[in-house]
Amino acid sequence: MGKAADGGQEAAATLPPVSLLRAGAGILAQALAVREVYENVFTAPTWEEPHGAGDAFLDRLARDTERPGFDAVLAVDGTRVLGFATTWITPDPFPAGRCYPQVAAMLGSRRARKWLCGGREVDELAVHSEARGRGIGAALLAAAAAPAADGRCWLLTSARATAAVGFYRRLGWRQATHPAPGGAGAVVFLNPAHPAVRSRELR
Repeated sequence: MGKAADGGQEAAATLPPVSLLRAGAGILAQALAVREVYENVFTAPTWEEPHGAGDAFLDRLARDTERPGFDAVLAVDGTRVLGFATTWITPDPFPAGRCYPQVAAMLGSRRARKWLCGGREVDELAVHSEARGRGIGAALLAAAAAPAADGRCWLLTSARATAAVGFYRRLGWRQATHPAPGGAGAVVFLNPAHPAVRSRELR
């Protein structure tokens, strides 16, 4: 749920343009390229998933494409996949598996249901290390959040991933949970268009 890796810097003028493709379940046709990006990002320091984690991710991705509202966006430069984002609709009632109980405990069950259920959930956001600093992460995140009903989009990331936390803050996403500094907790972010942000219910 909600990992990110991109420097968030502006693209250099001399670099070729990157295209965003809304792939949906068709992301599975790019499985090898997506696995390469995933392993490049999430076996690196901060995330430190084991080598070979890309295969486990592809197995999970195949199941995730069956989730209601599943969508995926690819960032491509010619034929090379440089990054991707995956999203789906958070079901109601609020799920009990994966990291969802932790989210409900942090927000409270009422807010978790009101703010998150029926909203678009960003599960994975990854940009290859060789493509950082081109604004690809920001573009992927904006495209991933664009179809969100009533503007509701959210994600979860690790408090230890300080670069990711800073990246979301710079893009105007609002932090809804605040683990202890230096802790290993999780951070929930709501997108700038989220009703709880616009109405200032989230302070």
